[in-house]
Amino acid sequence: MTSPEPLDLLHLGRERVIGVYLLETDDGLALLDCGPASCFETLEQRLSERRLALADVGHLLLTHIHLDHAGAAGTLVREHPELRVHVSAVGAPHLVDPARLEASARRIYGDDFDRLWGELAPVPEANVELVGERVLGLECFPTPGHASHHVSYIDADGTLYGGDATGVRVHPSEFVLPPTPPPDIDIAAWHRSLDVIEARDPARLALIHFGVFDDVERHLAELRRRLDEWAERVERGASEQEFVTAARREALGATREDLPAYEQAISLVDSYAGLRRYFDKRAAA
Repeated sequence: MTSPEPLDLLHLGRERVIGVYLLETDDGLALLDCGPASCFETLEQRLSERRLALADVGHLLLTHIHLDHAGAAGTLVREHPELRVHVSAVGAPHLVDPARLEASARRIYGDDFDRLWGELAPVPEANVELVGERVLGLECFPTPGHASHHVSYIDADGTLYGGDATGVRVHPSEFVLPPTPPPDIDIAAWHRSLDVIEARDPARLALIHFGVFDDVERHLAELRRRLDEWAERVERGASEQEFVTAARREALGATREDLPAYEQAISLVDSYAGLRRYFDKRAAA
C-alpha cells in the first residue's frame, strides 16, 4: 500500500477542508471516507483525473458516520450498487436508516443543511459490512472520543487513517485542533484512543481535515494538550463567546492564512457545545 495524498473535495468551493483517500487494498481500490453528498460531483471529478470511475472502486471504508465523512455513502451506493460499505456496528444502523441522523443535523444546521451536506440517502443493508480487526489488509480498531462509534485504520506502511480521532490540521500548518461537536464527546475515552494510536507507532497521519503529516509524536502531543486546555476552559465556566474568542485568537496567532479552512472544517461554536454537553452529562450523573 502507498501513502496517498487526499482527494480535495473543495467543500463549498474552498480548498483543504475535506479530503478523502484512495487506497489500493487486498481487494482492489477503496475510498477512505467519502465526504458529504454536496461534494459528490467533485469526488467523481477527482477520480476521473486519475482515469477512474466510481465503478472502479470496490469498497468504502468509513471512520465514522458524521456527515462530513460519510454523508455521501448512500449516494455512492445508489450510483454504484456493488460498492461495499465498511463501518462500525454502532454506526451501521444509521447508514441503513439515516432519518434520526438527518433530523438531528437539520435541527443544528437549519436552512444551511442542504447547502452544506446535500442529500442523506440510505445505504441498503445488503451493502453494509461490519468492520473487525482486519479490513481489506488494514488493521482496524476502535478510537472513541470524538464519536463513540469511531474507528481508525492503519496500513502495512504505517499510515494511520484516523478520521477525526487525530484532530484537524490544515496542510502545511503545524496547528492542531480537536474537533469536539455534540453529541458524544468523551475526553477520557479520547485520551485512551490516543494511547492506542501511539502504541501502534504510526509513521504518518492521513487527516481528512486536511493532509498527510509525519511529525506524529509532536502532532498527537499538541492534540492532547489543546483538548485538555479546551476542556478545562469549558469546565471552569467559559461562555460560548469567551471560548470561541480564545480559540480563534490562538488560531490567528498560529495560522492566520489558513484560518478560513480551519473554521470551515471545525465549527468552534459546535466544539464549545460538545464540551459543554460532556460536562453537563457528567454533572447530571
